[in-house]
Amino acid sequence: MPRHLHTAPHVARWITLALVAVVLAAAAFGAVRLAWGGSTPAGTDTAAALPAPAAHSTTAAAGTPSATGPTASSAPQGPVDPRTGRHSTLDGLVPDFTLPPVENGLAPVITRIPTEQKVVFLTIDDGAVKRASDLALMEQHGIKASLFLAHNFIAGHASFFTAHTAAGFLIEDHTMSHNLGFIHLSYEQQKAEICGMADFEEKNFGRRPVLFRPPGGPYTMSVQRAAAACGMKAIVDWEAKASAGRMDYQVGHALRPGEIVLMHFRPEFPADLAAFVKAQKAAGLKVVLLEDYLGVK
Repeated sequence: MPRHLHTAPHVARWITLALVAVVLAAAAFGAVRLAWGGSTPAGTDTAAALPAPAAHSTTAAAGTPSATGPTASSAPQGPVDPRTGRHSTLDGLVPDFTLPPVENGLAPVITRIPTEQKVVFLTIDDGAVKRASDLALMEQHGIKASLFLAHNFIAGHASFFTAHTAAGFLIEDHTMSHNLGFIHLSYEQQKAEICGMADFEEKNFGRRPVLFRPPGGPYTMSVQRAAAACGMKAIVDWEAKASAGRMDYQVGHALRPGEIVLMHFRPEFPADLAAFVKAQKAAGLKVVLLEDYLGVK
């Protein structure tokens, strides 16, 4: 048989196989393009369509405590109360209690507001421990409080508490020296302690205090007279307190409507606040500023 007749079938077979390979490769390439085209719009850069990595900001989020002091995470909310000129924490509630006036030169004393309205008032004393995280905790719970600060605890650090006032907290009078023998001082000494702290707070915080709490709580007619002479509208004591991570009650076993609660800026502040919040929620009470309820500036 001639040689060319013997080899022709082999050549044809190789040509056929090559054509099949080309067809399969083209089909595979088309499938890949179809897959990409189904997930990426035409004209879109494939790299741009992939999720971008999370951005890492070096700026602290709002409300994050700073190294130099707390940052208020929210401005005071609510309508402006014409009685006080402040954004109110009352949320439309109309108080059913009126603060008695100063009579015969004596400031009235309140230990609890006599009301059945579902409100409770948090007051925090001294200012010895200064942590931005404590303000952040109160902000997380939406709590505003009246701060009774004493000069010997905040001297040189008054600016720390400007974040509290910016967040809607109010600062009240707790004397210059926090002398636990305050009731044994002379009238002039008591007046100097109260008026001196009022002057200091007005200078540093832009508001003159109108409420006074004696160190440790006890008072006499002399203290009432000195408080009134310094412009105080009331002496504020308490019948419930959060301390050592639990609640203590002078009356009953739970928070009552109108309760004034005592706390302190101490190392155990987070545990004390947790105890207060638990009791407040269990009693179904709303935390409002005492000054808002009393309608004092």
